[in-house]
Amino acid sequence: MSVKTEGGGGTVSGDDARLKKEFGTVGLLFTAIGSIIGSGWLFSSLHASEQAGPAAIISWIVGTIMFLLIGLSYAELGVMFPRSGGVARYPHYAWGSFASYSMGWVTWLSCAAVASVEVSAVLTYAASYLHWLEHANATLTGTGLIIAIALMALFVAINYLGVKWFARINNTMVWWKLAMMVLVIVAVIVSTFHFGNFSLHTKDGSGFAPYGIKSAFEAIPAAGIAFSFLGWRQGIELAGETDNPKRNVPLTLIGSVVICGVLYILLQVAFIGAQDPTALAAHGWHDVGSLIKTGSDAGNFSPLATLATVLGMSWLAGLLYADAFISPGDTGLIYTSVTARMSYAMGRNRNAPAVLAKVNDNGVPWPSLILAWVVGCIFFLPFPSWQALVGIVTSLTVLSFGSGAIALLTFRKQIPEVERPYRAKGVWIIAPLALLSTNLIMYWAGWDQVWKMMCAVVLGYVLLGIFELTDRGPIRRAPQLDFRYGWWVLLWFAGILLVSYLGSYSGTSTTNAGQANVYGFNGGIIANIILTAVVLAVAWYCQLPGDRVREILAEPELEVDGPEPAAI
Repeated sequence: MSVKTEGGGGTVSGDDARLKKEFGTVGLLFTAIGSIIGSGWLFSSLHASEQAGPAAIISWIVGTIMFLLIGLSYAELGVMFPRSGGVARYPHYAWGSFASYSMGWVTWLSCAAVASVEVSAVLTYAASYLHWLEHANATLTGTGLIIAIALMALFVAINYLGVKWFARINNTMVWWKLAMMVLVIVAVIVSTFHFGNFSLHTKDGSGFAPYGIKSAFEAIPAAGIAFSFLGWRQGIELAGETDNPKRNVPLTLIGSVVICGVLYILLQVAFIGAQDPTALAAHGWHDVGSLIKTGSDAGNFSPLATLATVLGMSWLAGLLYADAFISPGDTGLIYTSVTARMSYAMGRNRNAPAVLAKVNDNGVPWPSLILAWVVGCIFFLPFPSWQALVGIVTSLTVLSFGSGAIALLTFRKQIPEVERPYRAKGVWIIAPLALLSTNLIMYWAGWDQVWKMMCAVVLGYVLLGIFELTDRGPIRRAPQLDFRYGWWVLLWFAGILLVSYLGSYSGTSTTNAGQANVYGFNGGIIANIILTAVVLAVAWYCQLPGDRVREILAEPELEVDGPEPAAI
C-alpha cells in the first residue's frame, strides 16, 4: 500500500478523482483565512473586553496557541490522506465507522449552523438601515426569512459552479477583509490610544485582569474567540481538491492561524486602547459596549463601526458597515462548501445515504450542497444572541477536532509503511496538547453549552440507529460499525459531560446554575489533564488492527456517477 504523489502533489490513491484539484497555494490558504475572518472579528473584541478587560489579550494569545497546536496535529494527516471531508474520514480509518459517524455528525451539524449564523449576521447589520428585515426582538420577519433563504441559495449556486469560480470570488473577498482589518488597527491606534487603559482602576475591578485570570480563559469560547479560529479546518476539508497537498495543506493549517492570530491580537489591543479612560473608570469593562454607543442601537450590530463614529472617523465607519456584509457573507459561502464536503465524506464512508456522494461535471457534490441549503435554512428559526449561538457551534466543532490528534498517533503504529510526504515532529507532545486544548475549550464554554452539545450528539445517534435499522436490503450498504474499536468515543463524551458538571463554569448569567461546582479554575485544568490522559490511553488501546485499516483503505467506497478511482 502506498500513497502516490507526483512532484509533491498529484493524485492520491483511494481519493475521489472526480473532485477537481483546482485549489492552489493562495486559493487554499485564502479559503481558511476567509473562513476565519467572518462575523467574529466584528464582535469578538467587544465581547472579550466585556468579559476579561485588558486580559482579553491573553485570551487571544492562548486561543491562537491552542488552535495552532490543533492545526499542527492535522498537518501530517492532511498530506498523508488529502481527502475532502477529512475530519470525518480520519476516524473512519483509525477506529471504523462508529467513531467516524460520531465525529462526522457533530462536525457536519456545526458547519451547517455556521453558514446560517453568518447569513443572520449579514441581515442583522442590514436591519440597522432596512428595519423591515427583523422584528423588534431581532428575529427575522417573513420578508427577512425569504431573503435569508435566497442568500443561502446564492451560496449554493456559486459552489455548484465548481472550485475554480469559488476560489476566484473568495480570493477577492479575502484581500478586502485583510485590508480592512489592517486599516482598522492602524486607524484606531493612530486616532487615539490610551496606554493607561491596560492597568486602569475601575469601579468593579483593577489592573490588567480586573475580573481575574479565569475570565480570560472563559472568554475564549464565550466571546467568540474560538469561533473566530474554526476556519483553519478548510485546509483539511478541502485537501482533496488542492493541486499540491504536501506544500499547501501544512502552509494553510499553520499560516492561517498565525496570520489571523496576529491580526486579532493587534485588533484587541487597538480596541482596548481606544476606550475613554474616564468613562471606563466610572462604569467598568463590563459596560464597555454601552459606552461606545451613540444614542442609537447601532452598537448592537457593529461595535467597531460605532467606535469609529465615536472617534470621529465616519469614513471608516462606512467601510465597516460595508464589510459587515462582505466578511460574514464570504464565510457563509465557504461554510456552505465545507458542509457539503462533510456530508459527501460521510456518504463516501457509507454511513450516510449514497446520494450524498454524487458529484456533478464540475466535481461538486451537488446533493450534499442541496442538503446543506435545506438544513441551513432550518437554522433560521429564532435563536438567542450571536454570542450565545456561537458557543454551541464552537463546542460542537471543537469536539470533532480532538480525534485528529489521537489518529496522528495511532497511524504511526497502525500503518507505519504509508508514505508521509510531511512528517510532523514532536507528535507525542503536540497531539496530547492538542487534545487537551479541545477539552479545555469545551470546559471553559460552560455546563450550559456542554449539555446542549451532548443533546445534539444523542440526536445523531438516534439517526444512526434509524439508518442501521432501515439498511436491511439484500445487499447491506452500511459498513460494519466496528463498535468494539470505536466505543471509546462514548467514554470521551461522558468524560466531557462529567468534568463540566463538576466544574465552576456555567456559561450562563446565573452562576453555577445546575452544577456541582466541586472544583475551581486550577481543579478544572487538572480534571481535563486527567480526562485527556484517559482518552488517549483508551483510544490507543481501541485502535483498529493495521490489517483492518488497510482493508478499509482498500474498500471500493461507492459506485456513483461513473467508475470509481483506483483504491489503495
